Amino acid sequence: MATSRAAGTFAAEASLNMATKIRGIEGMKHGELDFEIQRGAKFVLFQYCISIVILTFRRPSDIYFLRQGENPVVKGLPFTLLSLVAGWWGIPWGPIYTIQSVYNNSRGGKDVTQAVVNSLRAQSALAQAASPISSAS
Repeated sequence: MATSRAAGTFAAEASLNMATKIRGIEGMKHGELDFEIQRGAKFVLFQYCISIVILTFRRPSDIYFLRQGENPVVKGLPFTLLSLVAGWWGIPWGPIYTIQSVYNNSRGGKDVTQAVVNSLRAQSALAQAASPISSAS
């Protein structure tokens, strides 16, 4: 089932929470997901920045599944706006991380398609290996 694979983990260059949620694949079957990826769909994450006086937090969003033709800049707009409103206020990293977040989101976010696909395939293989084998009596 695709939704059980959605809670998968993956390793990417960015520092990520290892149980990152994938948004946009709810209810999709594995074959549908493969078909969409072959058509040009991708998995993307966005950055956002929040500052509180001297504390600044730069975090990745959940992973978003974008079908071919969907605009990643529009999908990342809420994270960009959050950074613009709440990111500047920390000294000295607030402005720096805010500019980085806005820049990355305006370029369509970080494409993590290959890492996610590899993780989903590995989880699928583990699930098949762990399934009980029916014994012939």
